[in-house]
Amino acid sequence: MYHHLCEIFNALRNYLADELGKSTKYEFDKNEDLKKYCSNGDSENKCKTDLDKIKAGFLFLFEQIIVNNIDNLSKEQTKGFIIYIMIWLNYMLNLKNVNNINDLNDFYIKYTENNTNFTNCNQGGKDCNSILKDKTGYNNFKEFIEANICLLNIKFEDPSKVYDSFKLLCNMFYGVNTVNPNPEEYLRIANQFVEKYKELNGDSDITEDNPYYQVLSILSNDYNNIINRCIDCQSSYFPTLSTYSRRSVIKNTLISIAFIFASVSIFLGIAYKVNNKELNNIFSTD
Repeated sequence: MYHHLCEIFNALRNYLADELGKSTKYEFDKNEDLKKYCSNGDSENKCKTDLDKIKAGFLFLFEQIIVNNIDNLSKEQTKGFIIYIMIWLNYMLNLKNVNNINDLNDFYIKYTENNTNFTNCNQGGKDCNSILKDKTGYNNFKEFIEANICLLNIKFEDPSKVYDSFKLLCNMFYGVNTVNPNPEEYLRIANQFVEKYKELNGDSDITEDNPYYQVLSILSNDYNNIINRCIDCQSSYFPTLSTYSRRSVIKNTLISIAFIFASVSIFLGIAYKVNNKELNNIFSTD
């Protein structure tokens, strides 16, 4: 999990809070670089609703994390980063209680069904459809939607535990990359993550081909990778993650990879239209 992944998420929280009742450091519409992602059907180009802000935040995350780095990402990294972005999207839609969206089919009909931009992948003026083919298996995102149309009827579930686990991973990652890491604080966060992970895993028996298995696998792999990066920490002091059955059928699924890839199809065509800028200029407060 790259440093810039967590850095971008943390920066976005300064403009779009991920907790109810929590104020942001800066006003969303005062930042022109983030505001450019707003799209509400008029010429004002202003995010007027929570849904507008969530859509804009998603487009920003997707372009900066996936689109701008698609040449350098492996298939596994692309998939993992997409999952984290979709965890955020699903969490925010539930947090803000977007009541005019019932499922992903609503998203498709309202925002993308007649959008021709899904046939083109444009990265800084260059055609990236061949890279997209290699990463997703489809020539463009229109093909993906048509091949997976059944996925659009998936209902939203509460992904707060998964999202909290991701935030804890970022906190651990920042601890590893500090000049003088504090092993005790690092261990405290690690224990919190393991407890969250147990909550996700405790009530479910899953198989390796189940979408939920892939989510848990990504979380556990990143947890272990972060621990291995901590030179000053003795890994034997850190809690291990619980194992899970690969032969039974899942009983409680909190998040679905199907939701993830359907959401990707819905938004990514719009994201490719937005002009790229350097990351350090995105959140300028000047």
